[in-house]
Amino acid sequence: MAIYSIGDVAERCGINPVTLRAWQRRYGLLKPQRSEGGHRQFDDEDIQRIEEIKRWIESGVPVGKVKALIDKNSDAVSDGWGVLQEEMMSVLRQVRPAKLRAMLTALGREHPVDSLIDHIYVPVRHRLTLDQNTARTMCSLLDGALVEYVVLSLANSRKKPGKDALLISWGSEDRTRLWLEAWRLSQQGWHIDVLAEPLDSPRPELFPGQKLFVWTGKALTRRQQEQLSHWQEQGYGVTFHGV
Repeated sequence: MAIYSIGDVAERCGINPVTLRAWQRRYGLLKPQRSEGGHRQFDDEDIQRIEEIKRWIESGVPVGKVKALIDKNSDAVSDGWGVLQEEMMSVLRQVRPAKLRAMLTALGREHPVDSLIDHIYVPVRHRLTLDQNTARTMCSLLDGALVEYVVLSLANSRKKPGKDALLISWGSEDRTRLWLEAWRLSQQGWHIDVLAEPLDSPRPELFPGQKLFVWTGKALTRRQQEQLSHWQEQGYGVTFHGV
């Protein structure tokens, strides 16, 4: 088993050693072993955990709340959601699109949309965001199947009573997550259309009289908050969609 010093980890993960120490001491996010001389020693599991912490923070989660999310996700390994995550990982490793589509259909019949997104699809996609060719291939397979399934679900939701709205990605490049959030909104009574390409600066004046949801994939920056307030003061029906 490989052992890394804090300097090795800092260089490998692109994290300042001071930050790593703060994650350990202040937030309890890391528990490295110690050498006989008292120096921190990290292994591959620690590296994987650090990458997971980075992903949560980059998605807009405050560092003080990351531990609860990681612990909750770890607890899920022993419950029903964890079992389903592992089943999906197994199907993805087999690279069988038909079996994956069948699993998505079955899950969609058995569980609420919010639960599927939060407890299966987002965690599995997090696990697949490692810089490995196999993981990227599996993630690409899953993303394609998810978008296909969501598009069909959105079409079916329009057969029910609801109000029209447009979902726009404001700076986030995660197109699959955008479609998942469209699916989530459709369960709240909205007939959702999706502007598939992310925009650096949405222009609500191009959609007069329409209800708009904007999704950033993370917390709004101060500039975005000010821009959103400005749009609302101008009378545009723009709402931040966050989870």
